Amino acid sequence: MKVSEQNAAIFDEFFDALWLEDGLARNTLQSYRNDLQVFADWLSHHNSHKKESIIDATHADLLDFLASRVDAKKKASTTSRELSSLKRFFRYLLRQGKIVTDPSVNIAAPKLIRNLPESLTEQEVELLLQAPNLNSSLGLRDRAMLEVLYASGLRVSELINLKYSQVSQDMGVVRVMGKGMRERLTPLGEESMEWLSRYTRQSRPLLLQGIVTDTVFVTARGGAMTRQAFWYLIKRHAKAVGITKPLSPHTIRHAFATHLLNHGADLRVVQLLLGHSDISTTQIYTHIASERLKQLHTKHHPRG
Repeated sequence: MKVSEQNAAIFDEFFDALWLEDGLARNTLQSYRNDLQVFADWLSHHNSHKKESIIDATHADLLDFLASRVDAKKKASTTSRELSSLKRFFRYLLRQGKIVTDPSVNIAAPKLIRNLPESLTEQEVELLLQAPNLNSSLGLRDRAMLEVLYASGLRVSELINLKYSQVSQDMGVVRVMGKGMRERLTPLGEESMEWLSRYTRQSRPLLLQGIVTDTVFVTARGGAMTRQAFWYLIKRHAKAVGITKPLSPHTIRHAFATHLLNHGADLRVVQLLLGHSDISTTQIYTHIASERLKQLHTKHHPRG
């Protein structure tokens, strides 16, 4: 069942405010909408005192809703995200004077189990970088993409949408507009710049066949690559060199951050390079680095 017209109007106001304040991407806004829709539907169907308008929700309603999500065996991460969306929504309503009290106050998010992202060792990254066939235009493109990705820690979406106007070859940096329209500068390093230059000179013109575009990495048809196509590419190269770890779209980004910390980089620097607004998001990598250090200590220390 669709939310009531009143809910729909309030939701639209809220999403407009989110877009203006934070410049959130369409997918993020849709995630907020889905979370609010779930609660609004529950409120009008399952509550003992059915309420058509989400404005009328009480503290007790929210607690009952969260309990119902637990009973339905929803993941803690899903429930936590839904509560976060609701908290932000009710704070907005309070600021706008549409409600007198915030019903989400003093409701704690469910405890999350920390899942450390799978990372590649430095040796595995080297194998992956060397996997593409450099005798082909696509192979040279793949090598340049992997080198830039590992050197910069870009998100996959940032890599495939990269434009030459964002790359300063003189300074050896790339300018990225990340989540929340936050701009950051990330060094590329000499080696990745050399591969990027080689690809630009030797491979890219052959792929474009006269097509004019500012997109850096292009397909055999001269267009921009999709996330799915790039991810298939990484999995194919990993398989070719015997990397059997389960990979995710952020595996190389995880490796970038972990290896920086393993070599003594400051956490705040890694936060800036990754484009995280909150350092707590970056701190998960310190756990990965710590596990690596424990393994090295156990293996090499006399009392390990």
